[in-house]
Amino acid sequence: MLETVVVVVHLLGALGVVALVLLQQGKGADAGASFGAGASGTVFGSQGSATFLSRFTAILAAAFFITSLGLAFFAKEKADNLTQVGLPDPAVLEVEQNKPVSDVPVLEEPKAAGDQSGVPQAPEQK
Repeated sequence: MLETVVVVVHLLGALGVVALVLLQQGKGADAGASFGAGASGTVFGSQGSATFLSRFTAILAAAFFITSLGLAFFAKEKADNLTQVGLPDPAVLEVEQNKPVSDVPVLEEPKAAGDQSGVPQAPEQK
């Protein structure tokens, strides 16, 4: 339940940061004021939109980082819970993998070490 709330706040914060960054004017946008666009910044007051939008962007960015840390904490807790489920030790799994499998069909029975029937005989020397 709490994790779901953190995820929702995280996503809303991410979308808010993207929107606010796109709304802000760049430093080069002041050059447009000389061509008649000087009155466009008066909606947010006499100082323009820079202080309001930049402060709100900083607040949303801080919330985004805090929720990122919260989600990392939840992920660590889930990983710790999975390790305590009762999975076998990796060393035990390695020993079991090296064990021969008995249900695999064998095409030919292995020959005994003393059996020389498949070895060609060397020609006799005179």
